[in-house]
Amino acid sequence: MNMIDIVLQLADGMMVTIMIFMLTLIFSLPLGLIVTTGRMSKNYLLQAVVKVYISIMRGTPLMLQLLVVYYGPYYLFGCKLSPEYRGIAVIIGFSINYAAYFAEIFRSGISSMPAGQYEAAKILGYNKFQTFIFIILPQVIKRILPAITNEVITLVKDTSLAFSIAYSEMFSGAKALAASEKSMLPFVVAAIFYYIFNFAVATVMELFEDKLSYYEI
Repeated sequence: MNMIDIVLQLADGMMVTIMIFMLTLIFSLPLGLIVTTGRMSKNYLLQAVVKVYISIMRGTPLMLQLLVVYYGPYYLFGCKLSPEYRGIAVIIGFSINYAAYFAEIFRSGISSMPAGQYEAAKILGYNKFQTFIFIILPQVIKRILPAITNEVITLVKDTSLAFSIAYSEMFSGAKALAASEKSMLPFVVAAIFYYIFNFAVATVMELFEDKLSYYEI
């Protein structure tokens, strides 16, 4: 079996990997911003709950979290697990995990903004929402983009952990093909795919950085 045949056999898995990546970003970035709001809240109870959530998400393996999300409904509530739930569990697990990391990145960026920015916006007649959306957030994004890029690149590689709940993506397909063909070539194809995917992601993020270069820190 040559490399082209292997690519064709892994094509479906590659699309699943890309889907996991895209859906995780779509859900985890806004969720991370919401979690940041709770983390920086003046309500100490809410702040404590969010701190515990972030601590658990960052302090336990993502693979374990996927297992809990997938098997939890069955062991806790006796719910029957449908085949479709496997994919949903993957997205939920990845999203709540990465939201915790993104939340701390957002918090560091927001905390680094000088108080003068808020005071100047108040003088100009901006309310708190307008100040955050139009003045603070664009500058925060510029500051945190390198850290976000690192997490996004890690996410590309972490998609392979979906195999832990038997969800078939590109890496699990490569393992199965390597075993059946008794060849390392499927792993080589998988490595090339991840590298190209990461290179594309890094390039796109670099373009975003260039677009935001007018915000001088």
